[in-house]
This record gives sequence, C-alpha cells and structure tokens, in this order.
Amino acid sequence: MASFVAVVLVCLKSVSPDACNEATAVDYISNTVPNEMRCLTGWQETVAGSSLGNNLGTLTYVKTICRPAAERPPLDN
Repeated sequence: MASFVAVVLVCLKSVSPDACNEATAVDYISNTVPNEMRCLTGWQETVAGSSLGNNLGTLTYVKTICRPAAERPPLDN
C-alpha cells in the first residue's frame, strides 16, 4: 500500500492560496499517512486546538496538501 504525506500549512491571509506552500507558510505540520483520505481528516481540528490556531480566520488560514510520500520536496533553507 502506498503511503502519503499530509501537509497542513498555516499561511498569512496576505499570501494567495496558490502561493501557500512549505516555504511561504508561517508554520506547518506534516506526517506520513496510509491513504489520501487520512490526509484530510482531523488536521484542521489539530491546528485549531494548538498555538498555531491562535490567529486562524483573522490573520491566517489553513491549507492541506496531500502527496505521495516519495514526492517530499526539498525545503529552501
């Protein structure tokens, strides 16, 4: 069974959804999950219940990405 990477990005509202990615997000959470459905389940609640959710809806928004595990992009540091 193929695994996927679920990435939940917290981006500033000034960043367009198309431009919201790991490099432009103010923070993000990622985890390997067994299938695409698990990419979408529970993450918003996790973010909202953490310190990452403090400004959700006012200054920030959440974007979820799901990709095959082999496609983890390198981060620009």
